Amino acid sequence: MKNFNKIVNHLITTGFVYPSSEIYGGLSNSWDYGPLGVELKQNIKKLWWQKFVHESTLNVGIDSAILMNPKVWEATGHVTSFNDPLIDCKSCKMRFRADELIKNQFPNVNVDKMTNDELSDFVKNNDVVCPNCGKHNFTDIRQFNMMFKTHIGVTDDSKSVVYLRPETAQGVFVNFKNVQRTTRKKLPFGICNVGKSFRNEITPGNFIFRTREFEQMECEFFVKPEDDLKWYDYWKKYCMDFLLNELSILKDNLRFRDHEKEELAFYSKATCDIEYNFPFGWGEIWGIADRTDYDLKKHMEYSKESLEYVDAVTNQKIIPYVIEPSVGLDRLMLMSLVDSYDEETLENGETRIVMHLDKKIAPIKIAILPLSKQLSEKALSIYKQLVKKYNCQFDESGSIGKRYRRQDSIGTPFCVTVDFDTLNDDCVTIRFRDDMSQKRIKVEEISKYID
Repeated sequence: MKNFNKIVNHLITTGFVYPSSEIYGGLSNSWDYGPLGVELKQNIKKLWWQKFVHESTLNVGIDSAILMNPKVWEATGHVTSFNDPLIDCKSCKMRFRADELIKNQFPNVNVDKMTNDELSDFVKNNDVVCPNCGKHNFTDIRQFNMMFKTHIGVTDDSKSVVYLRPETAQGVFVNFKNVQRTTRKKLPFGICNVGKSFRNEITPGNFIFRTREFEQMECEFFVKPEDDLKWYDYWKKYCMDFLLNELSILKDNLRFRDHEKEELAFYSKATCDIEYNFPFGWGEIWGIADRTDYDLKKHMEYSKESLEYVDAVTNQKIIPYVIEPSVGLDRLMLMSLVDSYDEETLENGETRIVMHLDKKIAPIKIAILPLSKQLSEKALSIYKQLVKKYNCQFDESGSIGKRYRRQDSIGTPFCVTVDFDTLNDDCVTIRFRDDMSQKRIKVEEISKYID
């Protein structure tokens, strides 16, 4: 099993992720993406958009606002029911989610099926202790709304209240009519949306796995009601294939987990999670849900606007069902980083840290390495040509061995070494990250070869 703390430390020291506002002591579970992290994030996002929007004849994309009319969240039930069951330790004053507290100490208990009263009774009647002080002395459960509230305008009153969106999906549903009208899409079709969401989680943790500010990539796929389960199965396979074939995640570390009937949201006909086996346990990566017609009906009820689809052939009015593949970009990143991290012992006894990131998402594609600073001019001319097409790094400091190790440790797939023979034969040596093999090719052939 990989050491999660060691991986996190490596990601911080190499520039993938930094603690947010660190010079002021940071902010609990808030993270900034460094020079490598932001490139990886953009690459994964671009790849998702390519596969879910550009390569799909059925899907289009939008970019919806973070701040929306607060009635949106009244319609969806978020204002009244988007809550965490909180419990306080009376002895040390620490606050916890009751369901998480029970799950951590009694892993065989299915807390997802328990009401707040049942959770409270379980805590009282069993030896559930405070993880901080070890006492069994808790308050009753209180509901805590997870939406961040703010105000617009110049006054702080109830009429100026708005919320930072807790999910990107509703930006799609309220635009269903606009998108269908302007694109003339016929069922089935999907609308994709990428953006920041915010949840005031009381127990964030496991590095960037659960944070209060995160980025979602969601597709809301609208279908005829009788076709919903067919498309549900389609998107389950499509999402798994994306992880296996596009991100090159190890198959043994992935699994489907279908939600039991008692576990389903009341509006859901079927829900499945794709989970990854992290060092801290199995964690949800991708949720695929059959949301039926719940969202469109709710928005019709509250807005008094028709969101029906009119079949051009039969002239029948339909409220489409929705299949939703929803994934957190930060979790995709963490999974890719954990899955790719490896420590190899070389023949000389040295340990090589290498990130086997898929070449499509690696932050740096090519490192240009002059064997001597006397070769920097030639190496820079090669760098200037390649950087127009690939994200490259120029490195002339330290021994060539140390430079190779630096690139291995951040997942750079190719190193291009410029040596003194390059001045005569216009050839370079390309070194491959995964097996450290090398190949000599012409400078003019580098781009074609990399492609």
